Amino acid sequence: MTNLSATQKNVHSYREQFPALANKAYFNYGGQGPMPQGVMDAMTETQAQIQNIGPFGNEVGRWIGLNVKAAKEAIASDLNVAPTTITLTENVTVGCNIAMWGIEWHSGDHILLSDCEHQGIIAISQEISRRFGVEVTTCPLMDTLNTGDPVEVINQHLRPNTRLVVLSHILWNTGQLLPLDKIAEVCRNNNSQILVDAAQSVGAMPLNLDQLGVDFYAFTGHKWLCGPAGVGGLYVRPQAKASLKPTFVGWRSVILDDRNQPIDWNPDGSQYEVATSDYPLYVGLKEAIAIHQQWGTAEQRYQQICRHSEYLWRKLAALPNVKCLRTSPPECGLVSFQLVNQKPHTTLKLVQFLESERSFIRQIRDPDCVRACVHYFTLESEIDQLVESVQRFSLA
Repeated sequence: MTNLSATQKNVHSYREQFPALANKAYFNYGGQGPMPQGVMDAMTETQAQIQNIGPFGNEVGRWIGLNVKAAKEAIASDLNVAPTTITLTENVTVGCNIAMWGIEWHSGDHILLSDCEHQGIIAISQEISRRFGVEVTTCPLMDTLNTGDPVEVINQHLRPNTRLVVLSHILWNTGQLLPLDKIAEVCRNNNSQILVDAAQSVGAMPLNLDQLGVDFYAFTGHKWLCGPAGVGGLYVRPQAKASLKPTFVGWRSVILDDRNQPIDWNPDGSQYEVATSDYPLYVGLKEAIAIHQQWGTAEQRYQQICRHSEYLWRKLAALPNVKCLRTSPPECGLVSFQLVNQKPHTTLKLVQFLESERSFIRQIRDPDCVRACVHYFTLESEIDQLVESVQRFSLA
């Protein structure tokens, strides 16, 4: 690994960019990341510029267009894909809706989910099943957290009529990192497309989506990227684009003729975009990506995240009344754990207790546990504080 940059060596100075970190120990990056001041300033300045030029007119339209293009280029660079493959969305769930509703379903088709998917994915699948007579089943990936092969489990649950496999790159409840390239290969061999919920991976690990071979990859900017809420994206693999039809349609989706009438779909990711958006959010996300890149490469940031998660995991595992879900150090920034012999509502009470002490973590309902998330700029002293509070609660 290359030497740490000057910024990495001075983490306390770096953290001053994040106002939310000044008065709390924050471990909820998997829910929503704290925005740097530079991101908030960029959005404010962008809104002021839009009002100054326009807010509606040819000049401001061209200026907004340049900023939209720049945001897609920044995202694409982070994912190692072409900007034309990126659709801007509001969040992960919107991206998943685009992919799942854009498939031309037929009665008797099959959707395969993992048993660790977010409720939004489950709800979309249920409604597609109701409308089109599509069968939805799940495969037990939760059982492979510490032993077993998730690739083989998925392979065993594929059917000849499986049109789509939907799973997460990093499982949001247990923190398991799936071998996505191998899973994508299994799906391709079965002529099944694969949609990935990337809520916990984008901004948390180095990515090369072209190499992974997934068809659809839905992500957000407000979690590990620490960007503004309300902006995310969907990557559509070029080979999968022909089979994905737009569901919501607007002026951003289409090519217009001289009379301003739609004559064809846009050839790039904007085909799945609709109409007017909160454009300063795009600038904010672009600035957030730039701030992370100032710290170090995606690989450097990921390695630091893993060091912190292992430090937290080892500290928690040493407590007599705590059981970490993983029996080995995590491969990501999510550390999920339970209290031994916990009673109903214990996890909620623990979360509430920790928040009263200014340590922020999250309750997970399935499995019944709590989840702490560490970022590359998390402090070991914050981790120590969290562990000490968990110990006091467990002994009370």
